[in-house]
Amino acid sequence: MIDTLPEAIFLIDAGERVAAANPSARTLLPTLREGEPLARSLRAPDVLDALGRVLESGRTEKALWIERLPVECWFEALIAPLRVEGYAPAAVIALRDLTEARRVERMRADFVANASHELRTPLASLLGFVETLQGPARDDPKARERFLGIMREQTQRMARLVDDLLSLSRIEQHLHLRPDTPVDLTMLVAHICDTLVPMAEDTGLSLEIDIAPNVITPGDRDELARVLENLVENAIKYGRPDGGEPGKIRVTLVTTAREAIFSVQDNGPGIAPEHIPRLTERFYRVDVGKSRAKGGTGLGLAIVKHIVLRHRGKLTIDSAPGMGAVFRVVLPSLRVDAEA
Repeated sequence: MIDTLPEAIFLIDAGERVAAANPSARTLLPTLREGEPLARSLRAPDVLDALGRVLESGRTEKALWIERLPVECWFEALIAPLRVEGYAPAAVIALRDLTEARRVERMRADFVANASHELRTPLASLLGFVETLQGPARDDPKARERFLGIMREQTQRMARLVDDLLSLSRIEQHLHLRPDTPVDLTMLVAHICDTLVPMAEDTGLSLEIDIAPNVITPGDRDELARVLENLVENAIKYGRPDGGEPGKIRVTLVTTAREAIFSVQDNGPGIAPEHIPRLTERFYRVDVGKSRAKGGTGLGLAIVKHIVLRHRGKLTIDSAPGMGAVFRVVLPSLRVDAEA
Protein backbone atom coordinates (compact mmCIF):
# COMPACT_ATOMS: atom_id res chain seq x y z
CA MET A 1 0.00 0.00 0.00
CA ILE A 2 2.73 2.49 0.92
CA ASP A 3 4.56 1.79 -2.36
CA THR A 4 1.73 3.50 -4.26
CA LEU A 5 2.08 6.78 -2.34
CA PRO A 6 4.21 9.58 -3.86
CA GLU A 7 5.51 10.93 -0.54
CA ALA A 8 8.31 9.25 1.40
CA ILE A 9 6.70 6.80 3.88
CA PHE A 10 8.48 4.85 6.64
CA LEU A 11 6.98 2.13 8.86
CA ILE A 12 8.88 2.08 12.16
CA ASP A 13 8.66 -0.67 14.79
CA ALA A 14 8.71 -0.31 18.57
CA GLY A 15 12.53 -0.37 18.61
CA GLU A 16 12.66 2.58 16.18
CA ARG A 17 13.90 0.26 13.45
CA VAL A 18 12.76 0.48 9.82
CA ALA A 19 10.11 -2.17 9.20
CA ALA A 20 9.24 -0.98 5.68
CA ALA A 21 9.80 1.98 3.35
CA ASN A 22 8.39 2.91 -0.04
CA PRO A 23 10.49 3.76 -3.14
CA SER A 24 10.28 7.53 -2.48
CA ALA A 25 11.76 7.01 0.99
CA ARG A 26 14.57 4.82 -0.33
CA THR A 27 15.38 7.44 -3.00
CA LEU A 28 15.50 10.18 -0.39
CA LEU A 29 17.68 8.10 1.97
CA PRO A 30 19.80 5.71 -0.16
CA THR A 31 21.52 4.22 2.93
CA LEU A 32 18.17 3.14 4.42
CA ARG A 33 18.06 -0.56 5.35
CA GLU A 34 15.09 -2.49 6.69
CA GLY A 35 15.72 -3.88 10.15
CA GLU A 36 18.24 -1.17 11.03
CA PRO A 37 17.58 1.83 13.33
CA LEU A 38 16.16 4.82 11.47
CA ALA A 39 18.77 7.04 13.16
CA ARG A 40 21.51 5.44 11.03
CA SER A 41 20.06 6.96 7.87
CA LEU A 42 18.04 9.96 9.03
CA ARG A 43 20.17 12.67 10.66
CA ALA A 44 17.25 14.67 12.00
CA PRO A 45 17.19 14.90 15.83
CA ASP A 46 13.82 16.70 15.94
CA VAL A 47 12.16 13.97 13.88
CA LEU A 48 13.77 11.16 15.89
CA ASP A 49 12.79 12.78 19.21
CA ALA A 50 9.20 13.17 17.99
CA LEU A 51 9.19 9.52 16.87
CA GLY A 52 10.19 8.40 20.37
CA ARG A 53 7.39 10.44 21.92
CA VAL A 54 4.80 9.09 19.47
CA LEU A 55 5.79 5.47 20.18
CA GLU A 56 5.50 6.14 23.91
CA SER A 57 2.38 8.33 24.04
CA GLY A 58 0.42 7.16 21.01
CA ARG A 59 -0.29 10.76 19.93
CA THR A 60 0.40 12.13 16.43
CA GLU A 61 3.14 14.76 16.10
CA LYS A 62 4.73 16.92 13.41
CA ALA A 63 8.41 17.86 13.09
CA LEU A 64 10.49 19.90 10.64
CA TRP A 65 13.57 18.44 8.99
CA ILE A 66 16.04 20.64 7.08
CA GLU A 67 18.61 18.90 4.88
CA ARG A 68 21.59 21.20 4.26
CA LEU A 69 23.62 19.23 1.68
CA PRO A 70 24.07 19.06 -1.26
CA VAL A 71 21.41 21.79 -1.40
CA GLU A 72 19.07 23.04 1.28
CA CYS A 73 15.76 21.16 1.41
CA TRP A 74 12.85 21.37 3.85
CA PHE A 75 10.58 18.51 4.88
CA GLU A 76 7.64 18.27 7.25
CA ALA A 77 7.44 14.91 9.03
CA LEU A 78 4.00 13.72 10.10
CA ILE A 79 4.44 10.92 12.63
CA ALA A 80 1.34 8.87 13.49
CA PRO A 81 1.04 5.93 15.88
CA LEU A 82 0.06 2.52 14.52
CA ARG A 83 -1.80 0.32 16.95
CA VAL A 84 -2.76 -3.21 15.89
CA GLU A 85 -4.10 -5.70 18.41
CA GLY A 86 -1.60 -8.44 19.12
CA TYR A 87 1.38 -6.44 17.83
CA ALA A 88 3.86 -4.09 19.52
CA PRO A 89 3.31 -0.34 19.04
CA ALA A 90 4.62 1.04 15.75
CA ALA A 91 4.57 4.34 13.88
CA VAL A 92 4.24 5.66 10.35
CA ILE A 93 6.33 8.63 9.18
CA ALA A 94 5.26 10.61 6.11
CA LEU A 95 7.66 13.25 4.79
CA ARG A 96 6.16 16.16 2.86
CA ASP A 97 8.59 18.14 0.71
CA LEU A 98 8.27 21.85 1.53
CA THR A 99 11.34 22.88 -0.48
CA GLU A 100 9.62 24.50 -3.44
CA ALA A 101 7.09 26.37 -1.29
CA ARG A 102 9.86 27.71 0.97
CA ARG A 103 11.96 28.76 -2.00
CA VAL A 104 9.04 30.61 -3.58
CA GLU A 105 8.38 32.39 -0.29
CA ARG A 106 12.02 33.39 0.08
CA MET A 107 12.30 34.44 -3.57
CA ARG A 108 9.33 36.77 -3.25
CA ALA A 109 10.84 38.47 -0.22
CA ASP A 110 14.32 38.69 -1.79
CA PHE A 111 12.97 39.95 -5.10
CA VAL A 112 11.05 42.79 -3.47
CA ALA A 113 14.01 43.80 -1.26
CA ASN A 114 16.65 43.60 -3.98
CA ALA A 115 14.58 45.10 -6.76
CA SER A 116 13.44 48.04 -4.67
CA HIS A 117 17.03 48.79 -3.61
CA GLU A 118 18.64 48.47 -7.04
CA LEU A 119 15.87 50.20 -8.98
CA ARG A 120 15.74 53.22 -6.70
CA THR A 121 18.80 54.95 -8.24
CA PRO A 122 17.85 54.67 -11.94
CA LEU A 123 14.25 55.58 -11.17
CA ALA A 124 15.39 58.68 -9.28
CA SER A 125 17.61 59.62 -12.25
CA LEU A 126 14.76 59.18 -14.72
CA LEU A 127 12.45 61.30 -12.58
CA GLY A 128 15.05 64.04 -12.35
CA PHE A 129 15.64 64.11 -16.10
CA VAL A 130 11.91 64.12 -16.84
CA GLU A 131 11.41 67.09 -14.52
CA THR A 132 14.36 68.91 -16.15
CA LEU A 133 13.00 68.28 -19.65
CA GLN A 134 9.62 69.57 -18.56
CA GLY A 135 11.20 72.66 -17.01
CA PRO A 136 14.59 74.35 -17.67
CA ALA A 137 15.54 72.17 -20.67
CA ARG A 138 12.15 72.37 -22.34
CA ASP A 139 13.47 74.44 -25.27
CA ASP A 140 17.10 73.23 -25.26
CA PRO A 141 17.59 70.67 -28.09
CA LYS A 142 21.17 69.76 -27.05
CA ALA A 143 20.22 69.12 -23.42
CA ARG A 144 17.15 67.20 -24.49
CA GLU A 145 19.22 64.92 -26.76
CA ARG A 146 21.81 64.29 -24.04
CA PHE A 147 19.23 63.63 -21.33
CA LEU A 148 17.23 61.28 -23.55
CA GLY A 149 20.40 59.26 -24.20
CA ILE A 150 21.06 58.94 -20.46
CA MET A 151 17.42 58.03 -19.83
CA ARG A 152 17.70 55.28 -22.45
CA GLU A 153 20.80 53.87 -20.70
CA GLN A 154 19.06 53.89 -17.30
CA THR A 155 16.00 52.16 -18.77
CA GLN A 156 18.17 49.48 -20.37
CA ARG A 157 19.94 49.00 -17.04
CA MET A 158 16.60 48.45 -15.28
CA ALA A 159 15.53 45.97 -17.98
CA ARG A 160 18.78 43.98 -17.55
CA LEU A 161 18.32 44.02 -13.79
CA VAL A 162 14.76 42.69 -13.96
CA ASP A 163 15.79 39.99 -16.47
CA ASP A 164 18.65 38.84 -14.21
CA LEU A 165 16.44 38.83 -11.12
CA LEU A 166 13.84 36.73 -12.89
CA SER A 167 16.51 34.32 -14.16
CA LEU A 168 17.95 33.93 -10.67
CA SER A 169 14.48 33.33 -9.21
CA ARG A 170 13.73 30.60 -11.76
CA ILE A 171 17.05 28.87 -11.05
CA GLU A 172 16.53 29.00 -7.28
CA GLN A 173 13.02 27.62 -7.62
CA HIS A 174 14.41 24.46 -9.25
CA LEU A 175 17.66 24.29 -7.28
CA HIS A 176 16.74 20.95 -5.68
CA LEU A 177 15.97 19.35 -9.08
CA ARG A 178 19.17 18.13 -10.67
CA PRO A 179 19.07 18.22 -14.52
CA ASP A 180 20.22 15.00 -16.18
CA THR A 181 20.14 15.60 -19.96
CA PRO A 182 23.57 14.91 -21.53
CA VAL A 183 25.20 18.15 -22.72
CA ASP A 184 28.22 18.28 -25.05
CA LEU A 185 30.44 20.76 -23.20
CA THR A 186 33.11 20.64 -25.90
CA MET A 187 30.76 22.00 -28.56
CA LEU A 188 29.11 24.42 -26.13
CA VAL A 189 32.40 25.99 -25.01
CA ALA A 190 33.60 26.28 -28.62
CA HIS A 191 30.33 27.97 -29.64
CA ILE A 192 30.42 30.46 -26.74
CA CYS A 193 34.05 31.36 -27.42
CA ASP A 194 33.39 31.84 -31.14
CA THR A 195 30.58 34.30 -30.40
CA LEU A 196 32.71 36.27 -27.91
CA VAL A 197 35.94 36.55 -29.96
CA PRO A 198 34.78 39.83 -31.62
CA MET A 199 33.97 41.33 -28.20
CA ALA A 200 37.44 40.39 -26.93
CA GLU A 201 39.15 41.82 -30.02
CA ASP A 202 37.20 45.08 -29.68
CA THR A 203 38.65 45.54 -26.20
CA GLY A 204 42.20 44.61 -27.29
CA LEU A 205 42.23 41.15 -25.73
CA SER A 206 43.27 37.85 -27.24
CA LEU A 207 41.27 34.69 -26.53
CA GLU A 208 43.30 31.47 -26.17
CA ILE A 209 41.19 28.31 -26.26
CA ASP A 210 42.24 24.80 -25.20
CA ILE A 211 39.28 22.38 -25.24
CA ALA A 212 39.36 18.62 -24.71
CA PRO A 213 37.19 16.59 -27.12
CA ASN A 214 34.03 14.67 -26.24
CA VAL A 215 33.35 16.15 -22.82
CA ILE A 216 29.78 15.35 -21.78
CA THR A 217 28.01 16.36 -18.57
CA PRO A 218 24.46 15.83 -17.31
CA GLY A 219 22.74 19.20 -17.23
CA ASP A 220 20.61 21.94 -18.75
CA ARG A 221 22.22 23.26 -21.94
CA ASP A 222 20.81 26.79 -21.71
CA GLU A 223 21.85 27.19 -18.07
CA LEU A 224 25.36 25.87 -18.72
CA ALA A 225 25.67 28.23 -21.70
CA ARG A 226 24.76 31.07 -19.31
CA VAL A 227 27.59 30.02 -16.97
CA LEU A 228 30.20 29.84 -19.72
CA GLU A 229 29.07 33.09 -21.31
CA ASN A 230 29.01 35.01 -18.01
CA LEU A 231 32.51 33.90 -16.99
CA VAL A 232 34.11 34.66 -20.37
CA GLU A 233 32.28 38.00 -20.67
CA ASN A 234 33.40 38.98 -17.16
CA ALA A 235 36.99 38.22 -18.07
CA ILE A 236 36.66 40.39 -21.19
CA LYS A 237 35.06 43.26 -19.26
CA TYR A 238 37.22 43.25 -16.13
CA GLY A 239 40.33 41.19 -16.99
CA ARG A 240 42.21 43.81 -19.00
CA PRO A 241 45.65 44.39 -17.41
CA ASP A 242 46.73 47.81 -16.19
CA GLY A 243 49.53 49.48 -18.12
CA GLY A 244 50.81 48.42 -21.52
CA GLU A 245 50.95 44.65 -21.02
CA PRO A 246 49.01 42.71 -23.71
CA GLY A 247 45.73 41.36 -22.42
CA LYS A 248 44.89 37.71 -22.87
CA ILE A 249 42.19 35.35 -21.68
CA ARG A 250 42.79 31.61 -21.55
CA VAL A 251 39.74 29.33 -21.73
CA THR A 252 40.30 25.64 -20.98
CA LEU A 253 38.14 22.54 -20.74
CA VAL A 254 39.65 19.32 -19.43
CA THR A 255 38.14 16.11 -18.12
CA THR A 256 38.92 13.28 -15.75
CA ALA A 257 37.13 9.99 -15.23
CA ARG A 258 34.47 11.73 -13.14
CA GLU A 259 34.80 15.49 -13.62
CA ALA A 260 34.67 18.11 -16.36
CA ILE A 261 36.69 21.21 -15.45
CA PHE A 262 36.08 24.51 -17.24
CA SER A 263 38.29 27.49 -16.39
CA VAL A 264 38.70 31.09 -17.50
CA GLN A 265 42.00 32.79 -16.69
CA ASP A 266 42.93 36.43 -17.30
CA ASN A 267 46.06 38.50 -16.63
CA GLY A 268 44.15 41.52 -15.37
CA PRO A 269 44.56 43.55 -12.18
CA GLY A 270 43.35 40.70 -9.97
CA ILE A 271 41.03 40.72 -6.96
CA ALA A 272 41.93 41.47 -3.35
CA PRO A 273 41.48 38.49 -0.97
CA GLU A 274 38.79 40.17 1.12
CA HIS A 275 36.48 40.42 -1.92
CA ILE A 276 36.73 36.83 -3.17
CA PRO A 277 34.38 35.14 -0.64
CA ARG A 278 31.65 37.69 -1.42
CA LEU A 279 31.86 37.79 -5.22
CA THR A 280 28.91 35.41 -5.67
CA GLU A 281 26.60 37.39 -3.38
CA ARG A 282 23.72 39.22 -5.03
CA PHE A 283 24.63 42.76 -6.05
CA TYR A 284 28.14 42.56 -4.57
CA ARG A 285 30.63 44.49 -6.69
CA VAL A 286 34.36 45.10 -6.18
CA ASP A 287 34.09 48.41 -8.06
CA VAL A 288 30.48 49.63 -8.23
CA GLY A 289 31.16 52.46 -10.69
CA LYS A 290 33.16 50.29 -13.10
CA SER A 291 30.60 47.51 -12.98
CA ARG A 292 27.67 49.81 -13.74
CA ALA A 293 29.62 51.59 -16.48
CA LYS A 294 30.10 48.23 -18.21
CA GLY A 295 26.43 47.31 -17.88
CA GLY A 296 26.80 44.94 -14.94
CA THR A 297 23.85 44.23 -12.65
CA GLY A 298 25.80 42.60 -9.82
CA LEU A 299 23.91 39.33 -10.36
CA GLY A 300 26.09 37.52 -12.92
CA LEU A 301 28.22 35.50 -10.52
CA ALA A 302 25.24 34.81 -8.25
CA ILE A 303 23.51 33.26 -11.27
CA VAL A 304 26.66 31.27 -12.10
CA LYS A 305 26.91 29.98 -8.52
CA HIS A 306 23.29 28.85 -8.38
CA ILE A 307 23.41 27.12 -11.78
CA VAL A 308 26.61 25.28 -10.81
CA LEU A 309 25.06 24.29 -7.48
CA ARG A 310 21.94 23.00 -9.24
CA HIS A 311 24.20 20.84 -11.43
CA ARG A 312 25.92 19.50 -8.26
CA GLY A 313 29.16 21.15 -9.32
CA LYS A 314 31.64 23.50 -7.70
CA LEU A 315 32.79 27.06 -8.48
CA THR A 316 36.21 28.24 -7.29
CA ILE A 317 37.90 31.64 -7.67
CA ASP A 318 41.67 32.12 -7.40
CA SER A 319 43.13 35.61 -7.60
CA ALA A 320 45.46 38.14 -6.04
CA PRO A 321 46.17 41.81 -6.80
CA GLY A 322 48.34 42.11 -9.90
CA MET A 323 48.15 38.35 -10.61
CA GLY A 324 44.99 38.08 -12.69
CA ALA A 325 42.11 35.76 -11.82
CA VAL A 326 41.05 32.17 -12.50
CA PHE A 327 37.38 31.19 -12.37
CA ARG A 328 36.98 27.42 -12.38
CA VAL A 329 33.81 25.32 -12.68
CA VAL A 330 33.90 21.60 -11.86
CA LEU A 331 30.96 19.49 -13.08
CA PRO A 332 30.18 15.76 -13.14
CA SER A 333 31.56 14.18 -16.30
CA LEU A 334 30.04 11.65 -18.68
CA ARG A 335 32.95 11.69 -21.10
CA VAL A 336 32.48 9.62 -24.23
CA ASP A 337 35.58 8.20 -25.90
CA ALA A 338 36.28 9.45 -29.41
CA GLU A 339 36.00 5.91 -30.80
CA ALA A 340 32.43 5.69 -29.51
